[in-house]
Amino acid sequence: MKKADTKDQLHPRSRFRSRYDFARLVAAHPALAGFVKTNAHGDAGIDYADPRAVKALNAALLADAYGLRGWELPAGHLCPPIPGRSDYIHHLADLLELRRGGEVRVLDIGTGASAIYPLIGACEYGWSFVGAEVDSSSLRWAQKNAALTGQIELRRQNNAANCFRGIIRPGEHFAATMCNPPFHASAAEAAAGTRRKQQNLDLKTQALNFGGTAGELWCEGGELGFIRRMIAESREFAAQVGWFTTLVSKSEHLSRLEKPLRQAQAAEVRILEMAQGQKKSRALAWRF
Repeated sequence: MKKADTKDQLHPRSRFRSRYDFARLVAAHPALAGFVKTNAHGDAGIDYADPRAVKALNAALLADAYGLRGWELPAGHLCPPIPGRSDYIHHLADLLELRRGGEVRVLDIGTGASAIYPLIGACEYGWSFVGAEVDSSSLRWAQKNAALTGQIELRRQNNAANCFRGIIRPGEHFAATMCNPPFHASAAEAAAGTRRKQQNLDLKTQALNFGGTAGELWCEGGELGFIRRMIAESREFAAQVGWFTTLVSKSEHLSRLEKPLRQAQAAEVRILEMAQGQKKSRALAWRF
């Protein structure tokens, strides 16, 4: 029996629901050619444990789907899977009732070196973005990637303890905010997570696609602590934001976030369910 395509659960508007056409992707980004191999069944593919191959694939997907050529990522940073990142954008668009155009402003908290959410959101829906980033090196790389469109403004967050303070200016309004928070509570916990991935894939090499800088991987209190702080702070900006949203990696965290949402007096809360094959994810959304 043929195994079900792991992409069939992606959002219906996703451009990435079909199997990758590697000939087409190589045409869009020739640097991918050196990483494409054919298996015993005659199917083309790449080694997903090779971060260089994954980076080249992502660059090809952006070039083919959106005409974005020149996207780059520094070594050691998280390489975002484009299909999954686009799913968050599509579900956010549903939340915003499919509003399009530059008058729809979105704030991306922790935009990272890739600036991936603003790039996809600008291309898919024409939204304008502000990307906030605390790491100066990531911000420099994000500036290069943001230049691929004319709809992304980047701002430095000078206080890692803040989400919206120091970023949202008086009189500004955003249709929504989004965030992919750090998962782990410490560097040791992040390293243990990487080791588990290695063991699960039975990989012996260290050159794996499980990179990430400290700010991308961990923060005080981990994901749960980060989101709790975000919810508490969001109350201050209730009049300036339509929907606050964030990814939540662990479903068991949702019940532990109910109390902070009540304390912040959120008027409405929604869970945006997403899936890609065996991997399930979700975004928490709330408004006042």
